[in-house]
Amino acid sequence: MTQKHMGRNDLIDRLTAQVGNRDMAIGLLRQRGQLKADSEELTPAGAARNKMTAEERAKDRASKSSGKATSKYTYNPKTNRATLK
Repeated sequence: MTQKHMGRNDLIDRLTAQVGNRDMAIGLLRQRGQLKADSEELTPAGAARNKMTAEERAKDRASKSSGKATSKYTYNPKTNRATLK
């Protein structure tokens, strides 16, 4: 896992660093509905995700999978994971 692009407004660059290929990152974001199909323009969902930090995204992922509030989680930047407090 990379520690690059962990802040806000780095959605494409962060995913590119993680998967190692910009075209693959763009394809994944399009599959997720975060980029428009015919451009590199963010959808409303993508814009919301782009405004989040790595910590906020990790807590959001954990919260969605468990149904618990994001405030119940603590973030580990070394693993980019959120776990229950």
